[in-house]
Amino acid sequence: MTKRKITIGIGGSSGSIYARQLLDKLSAFPKDSLQVGVVMSDNARFNWQLELGDKSYENYDFDFYAKDDFMAPFASGSAQYDTLIVCPCSMGLLARIASGISNDLVTRAADVILKERRKLILVPRDTPYNLIHIENMRTVTLAGGIICPASPSFYSKPETIEEVAATVVDRILDLADLSINTFRWGS
Repeated sequence: MTKRKITIGIGGSSGSIYARQLLDKLSAFPKDSLQVGVVMSDNARFNWQLELGDKSYENYDFDFYAKDDFMAPFASGSAQYDTLIVCPCSMGLLARIASGISNDLVTRAADVILKERRKLILVPRDTPYNLIHIENMRTVTLAGGIICPASPSFYSKPETIEEVAATVVDRILDLADLSINTFRWGS
């Protein structure tokens, strides 16, 4: 079985609960099935501590890279990482990706994923959108990326904030073609 190579970019907008659940769910996959690289912005670390009250991002058994580490494997298409998930994705980060500005490791990884025609999933949490946001989402979509707003669903009748957040994270994992056990409409 070929090991999947996935990069997780954690941007600086509110929504650390989504990033934590994403890392938790990826941690549950067998180690020999996934290779996960993680990049966090400074604001992502700040928001994680503010919103979740801890530094539990330090406890994950993934390869973490500094935001300016352009020697990270996924900074080049030859490393063949197949998916980049940016969760949460601030509107500033989305704008830099849409404009092709590779000024840090996340934006470089996004540029690589798009040029290699691989899967880019951006999870904006901001709301409402202005026209600039919408045009940037349009640009990323036309370039082959997927915009998956952090809009929870409620037909599974979630009872806790974690279950509400899981409706978004499970959708992200579905988009990344990762097999998960989750609520399915009509099941």
